[in-house]
Amino acid sequence: MSESHHHQIGNYHRAFAIGIALNIIFVVVEAGYGMFSGSLALIADAGHNLSDVLSLLLAWGAILLAKKASTEKRTYGYRKVTIMASLTSAILLFIALGGITWEAMSRFFNPKPVEGIVVILVAAIGVVINTLTAFLFFSGQKSDLNLRSAFLHMAADAGISLGVTIAGLVIMIKGWLWIDPAISLIIVAVILVGTWRLLQDSIDHAIDAVPEGIDMAGIKQYLTGLENVSHLHDLHVWPLSTTEVALTVHLVVNDDSASNHFLRELQDHLHDRFGVEHSTIQVETAGTENHCLLDREKCI
Repeated sequence: MSESHHHQIGNYHRAFAIGIALNIIFVVVEAGYGMFSGSLALIADAGHNLSDVLSLLLAWGAILLAKKASTEKRTYGYRKVTIMASLTSAILLFIALGGITWEAMSRFFNPKPVEGIVVILVAAIGVVINTLTAFLFFSGQKSDLNLRSAFLHMAADAGISLGVTIAGLVIMIKGWLWIDPAISLIIVAVILVGTWRLLQDSIDHAIDAVPEGIDMAGIKQYLTGLENVSHLHDLHVWPLSTTEVALTVHLVVNDDSASNHFLRELQDHLHDRFGVEHSTIQVETAGTENHCLLDREKCI
């Protein structure tokens, strides 16, 4: 792993620590004001925010666990835990969005005013804290499912808090009670798009599908275009974790000139051009004695 990659990981460790600390403080303040003002809405939202703190801890813990060394039993270490964490976070997001949708629909039939200026002010503070936390993961969420799940959790909370703030102000000025559930449903629809994509990508990673952005056609063209390579078989590309890609392949060459230098060049090129972190290449010589068991049409 490169020094720059270590530095990026270190930045996200700080992001998780800052995000968790900010949200724990906010949960304590929100629950305190909820009990002081008698607002069940604030107490319930504090519980929801606490669940998001747990989601941040889940994502952070998975990243830390993925750094543990491999063992004889777990030869790839714990890298897959990051994928399990992103899948779990996606499911938790769907549950949270379902709960918000259920509450919003019930408020269409039984509208309730937002409980005073205290709720509006606390929700506004939530917008600031959750937006800042989401921003910490914005750059990394494009390339790491775990960071994307953290970003979506915080973005969802920021959106819901913004909806409460806007709805509260509109209700105070206009008295439109329907605006509260309407804004909630709009925010849920927006967050649902990103959550659905997160779920799809997490499932694909869990079943070892080729990660998005990997150019399989380009990899095949590069390998078959190598000098002395007649053909290839048993090519597999899959995610080791939410950030690392592995590849295995058998190359059939026309002579036995392949050397360690040749293999190192392949690994460097696969890494630099195609983003493959871990490549395992088996070289076979062409001829009548080449009877690889994995060179079959129905072979995985």
